[in-house]
Amino acid sequence: MDQVDCVVVGAGVVGLAVAREMALQGRETILLERENAFGTISSARNSEVIHAGIYYPKDSLKAKLCVQGNRLLYEYCRDHLVATQPYGKLIVASDETQIDDLRAILYKAQNNGVPEIKMISGEEAKALEPNLQCSAALLSSTTGIVDSHGYMLSLLGGFEDAGGMVAYQSPLLSAKPIGGNAQNGYELQIGGADGMQIQTKLLINCAGMSAPAVAQKIEGLAKDQIPKAYFAKGNYFSLSGKSPFTHLIYPIPEPGGLGVHLTLDMGGQAKFGPDVEWLDIDQEEQIDYAVDPKRGDGFYEAVRRYWPDLKDASLQPDYSGVRAKIVPPNAPAGDFCFNGPKENGMQGLYNLYGFESPGLTSSLAIARYLEAQIKSSL
Repeated sequence: MDQVDCVVVGAGVVGLAVAREMALQGRETILLERENAFGTISSARNSEVIHAGIYYPKDSLKAKLCVQGNRLLYEYCRDHLVATQPYGKLIVASDETQIDDLRAILYKAQNNGVPEIKMISGEEAKALEPNLQCSAALLSSTTGIVDSHGYMLSLLGGFEDAGGMVAYQSPLLSAKPIGGNAQNGYELQIGGADGMQIQTKLLINCAGMSAPAVAQKIEGLAKDQIPKAYFAKGNYFSLSGKSPFTHLIYPIPEPGGLGVHLTLDMGGQAKFGPDVEWLDIDQEEQIDYAVDPKRGDGFYEAVRRYWPDLKDASLQPDYSGVRAKIVPPNAPAGDFCFNGPKENGMQGLYNLYGFESPGLTSSLAIARYLEAQIKSSL
């Protein structure tokens, strides 16, 4: 039976960053992915935004790791020739009643240590974006866009260069402590065409919205250490024709998400979304990623609050993604959850739950944070 130092489950952006970090630290590492390629689920279905860390509660992991991750991601992409576009972001108050909301967001951002963010007047915002209607706005200069596929490809290359091995179409079927004692490591049963068994000292679950389902396959893990998964679908509509905007445009946040915002791709083409559509399902396999064209009515209404000149029939259904939630609808937004030996009592086992946005931005910081957690538990 093959023995390795570390097995990471899930080759999305967080799993890739974590696996690369483990390999760079000198561990013999295998990355398991049930699909036939990396980054095909949530990591391929998002806005590709490099977030600044504005909205999250002070001292939360999302706040700390997003602010740190923003800097690390820009540095990494510069050094590894991964394309980014630092467009900047405007968070807009559509009328005078929302200006206090803007001030509260600015206060939170400043408390989180977000650099290069300031309040500007409606006139200043309109000077930047003549088609924008707002009473005031926050300008975040460190928000941008990353070529997420290029970034993940670079992470994979770094992982393999450090001696790591990735196994596609290789779902984790079960994991159990060797000899009934997690201090001995874990014996994994891997599915796929050939199937295999692996023994590992470190088992890291980075399966995104499937992380709770993967955790259920780990023998000896207490059920109260596995949160329920909730599925919040986000639909996107693309704009036909050239975008009149050169910044990302965000409204005041709404429950479950950041509102129907305008983002730009690497070529400057605009899309709107995601909205928040809670799915009444129990498992990932039940997700329908099709975008209902009827949801476009809500998009027109939301977007026209800050872009009143949006023309009828100019939005087309594009794609959707699903957020990896571990909190139910109407509950406060959850934080990143690192469930390690201190929480679950099982040496060498780390489950990463609720790694939705800003997971992409935070990915390198997440990997460093996890490495520090592992070293502190030795």
